[in-house]
This record gives sequence, structure tokens and C-alpha cells, in this order.
Amino acid sequence: MRPHQWLKNLLVFVPAVAAHSPGALLPSFVAFVAFCLAASSVYLLNDLLDIEADRNHPRKKLRPFAAGLIPVSPGLVHAAILIIAAFALALTTTPQFLAVLAGYLVLTFAYSLYLKRKLMIDIWILATLYTTRIIAGGVASEVPISEWLLALSMFIFLSLAAVKRLSELTDLVKRGATETAGRGYRTSDIPVILGVVLAAGYSSVLVLALYISNDKITALYARPELLWLICPLLLYWVSRVAMISYRGEMHDDPIVFAVKDKVSLAIFGLAGVLAVMGAVA
Repeated sequence: MRPHQWLKNLLVFVPAVAAHSPGALLPSFVAFVAFCLAASSVYLLNDLLDIEADRNHPRKKLRPFAAGLIPVSPGLVHAAILIIAAFALALTTTPQFLAVLAGYLVLTFAYSLYLKRKLMIDIWILATLYTTRIIAGGVASEVPISEWLLALSMFIFLSLAAVKRLSELTDLVKRGATETAGRGYRTSDIPVILGVVLAAGYSSVLVLALYISNDKITALYARPELLWLICPLLLYWVSRVAMISYRGEMHDDPIVFAVKDKVSLAIFGLAGVLAVMGAVA
């Protein structure tokens, strides 16, 4: 069920936090739990579909299904229970959230069954799934989502999705392989994927800078000039993540890396402090 992956679902709180709306936190929490249940069901099904491929992977072969620690049938039963529970909880929110959750599941299943094998499309789908969580938080709490937030999420998550592929390719180099199994990538693609990481990551910082320079920001922040300090922090973080990935030292999941890496935590913490200081008169 990969509960550590539930950290990604904290994105549903972003619209409420960005809008400075405490009243939107409760419905956002309901959306968070529903997404955690749905995501775990997808992880179960994905591992069942990838049993053979995982058994040939140096680390994924230790997953319970691939290692034969858990039979297939209990996995299918638990996946079904989790999906039912997720939709039961979604019924307590808005119809829009129910639709977004359904769309998320359809897209994740399409990714697991087919789209993850399509060159570059898989990266776009992963980025879309991250952004879908933000949209879900907005419709669940009925907080309008700005085009700035959508643009920022599109670029930063495209960068992180590319980091995931880049780390897999550098791992192939270490193992002496040249192509991914069923993914369509080759180790010779590393420079292109690295370019996506940097271009998308830097574009997200540009979007943030344009947002900060927008006159409307004064309605949410008393001292918006402090937000400018976040830009160099993010530029450094994107560059550092790209370098670590290129060297083959990145975790299989960049989100897990970010929450365990002391430098990343320090950068995010300082960025959060600057955001709070900018909002306080």
C-alpha cells in the first residue's frame, strides 16, 4: 500500500493554503484520506501487473508480490475494498471531487496498463497525476484554483517526473544495460531527459517570479517582496536535484528523496518561513 507515498496527497491542501482559507482545511482533509485509499489501491494493482518486471529489478524484486511473500488473490481483494472506501468517502464531498477522483483512477489504471510504456507520454501522465491532486483539493474545498498555481504545478511536477526517469536510466548505466524493459527509453536518452528536468524546473521558478510581480498578490501578502527570496532557493534545489540524478545518486522516487534529504528539507522549511513572513503584516 506504500503509506510513505501518501505524502504526495498532501497536495490537496495546496489550494486552501494558497488561498489562506482555514475553513477549507476540513474538506481538504477528507479529500486527502480518499486519495490515500485510492492511491494505495492503484499501487496494489500496479505491483500485481508488474510482478515479472519487478522480479528482474535489483530493488523492486523485494516488493511483497514480486518476492512471493503475499499471494495475488488477497491483493485483488484489498485493492477492491480500498477503491470502494475511497468512493464512499468521496460521496461526502462535492460531485466535482467525485468526478476528479474517478478521473484520477481511470488515468492511473491507463498508465499502469498501457501509457507507462509510451516514450515521454509517461512523464506527462505522472506530472498530470500530481496536478490532479491540487485540482481535487480545490473542488473538494470549493476554493478557486488560480492559473498561476496550475502553471507552477505543471512545470515543477513535469520536472520531478523526468527526474524519476533520469534516475532509472542512470541506474541502467550502472548495471551495464542500455534499454528499459518495456518503457522505450535508452541510456543514450539521458541528455534529453536531463534537459526536461532543468527546463521544466526553471520554468516553474519563472512562473513563481511572474506571480510575485503580479499586482493582485498584495491582496494575500502584506510583504510580497520577501517571496522573491524563494526563487533562488528553488533554482538551487532544481539544479541540485538534476545533478544528483545525473550522477545516479537519486532515490527511485524523488518525493521520497526530498523528505529524507536534509538540504531539501532545509530549503522547503526556509521557503515556508519566508511565505509566512510575507503573509503577516
